[in-house]
Amino acid sequence: MKILVINAGSSSLKYQLLDMKTEKLLAKGLCDRIGLPKPVIEYKHNGQVQTFEGAKNHDEAIAKVLEILTNKEYGVVKSLNEIEAVGHRFVQGGWLFSESVLVTDEVMKTLKKLDDLAPLHNPANARGVLACSKAMPNVPQVLVFDTAFHSTMPEKAFMYAIDYKDYEKYHVRKYGFHGSSHKFITLEASKILGKKPEEVNLITCHLGNGSSISAIKNGQSVDTSMGLTPLQGVVMGTRSGDIDPSLIQYLGKKKKLDVDGMTNYLNKQCGLLGISGVSSDQREVIAKAKAGDHRSQLALDMLAYSVKKYIGSYMAVLGSCDAIVFAGGIGENGAETREAICEGLENLGIVLDKKKNANFHRGEIEVISTAKSKVKIFIIPTNEELMMARETKQIVDGLKKHKK
Repeated sequence: MKILVINAGSSSLKYQLLDMKTEKLLAKGLCDRIGLPKPVIEYKHNGQVQTFEGAKNHDEAIAKVLEILTNKEYGVVKSLNEIEAVGHRFVQGGWLFSESVLVTDEVMKTLKKLDDLAPLHNPANARGVLACSKAMPNVPQVLVFDTAFHSTMPEKAFMYAIDYKDYEKYHVRKYGFHGSSHKFITLEASKILGKKPEEVNLITCHLGNGSSISAIKNGQSVDTSMGLTPLQGVVMGTRSGDIDPSLIQYLGKKKKLDVDGMTNYLNKQCGLLGISGVSSDQREVIAKAKAGDHRSQLALDMLAYSVKKYIGSYMAVLGSCDAIVFAGGIGENGAETREAICEGLENLGIVLDKKKNANFHRGEIEVISTAKSKVKIFIIPTNEELMMARETKQIVDGLKKHKK
């Protein structure tokens, strides 16, 4: 079964085509600047990279992607008939969807209720679904929600201490994100540990421009750092992470910004970028820190400190922990960050092997804890798209069985 995985944004569309018999990636790419000047489509296959003229809208983007994938000269499938399903990333499933679902008119109608929770992401994700429906009307499509993996959190973890009536009326609670990544990491870590997924306790650290930490008990998410939105949690590339809520009112008055202005500020002008004044890219911040820049070093210290605090609190939540897992762009490639996070955690049984940590191999699973460490430390390259394809395949396989 060949599955096309789509991640549609407001002006972009990422795609991957996977052969699920072997879980091999056949091709991937990005439709960038959709509807903007100078749109472009990037296409990667067999170690080659090609670029094409971009698209004016999502319908055109999908049509062009399918044309590229089936091209006689450089395509990777002979016809669209080889693509048996499409899996879509959907950011917010809210309180309505706790697992991946088959696309139906009723499902898409129901999802409209969640637009307020993810006004930038959900409508954009829906445009990708509608575009695929037009281009491939008879191909089953599946929605894979970022929030679904965290639907197992208990009330005491996902509730905010606000008036309960407001929770009931407006569904204000912690939802969590990066679910496909945390699920993939959990399954991979259980293999390394030689245990069934339902037997493992983990702290999974998805660290990138956006970052989230999750407490995994018996293979299920019981807490996570992101909340109602991806703004809550640890220090990120441009996001502030946890703050005193009163800061919004206080600083908003000083900066003459309304609530929307402050939300934009906290999402796009803070984090590593705001503290360092250099960049949201950790590599650039590290370079400046090594050159003696105080603010850059402070930004890195704050990031590591915020992650360290979540690890400590989740150790208390879990009671016992099999492994700490690092994933994501920073988690997988940031040796300095991993060392800073693990420093001082030895009394919790978390002992980093600094040599292994420094000499890791990019793109590979690594064990970077010492032999004496009670809690293992892993680097596991995440693969959200493969996890989405697996979820899609499971639902489509079930659909086929039902038809028989």
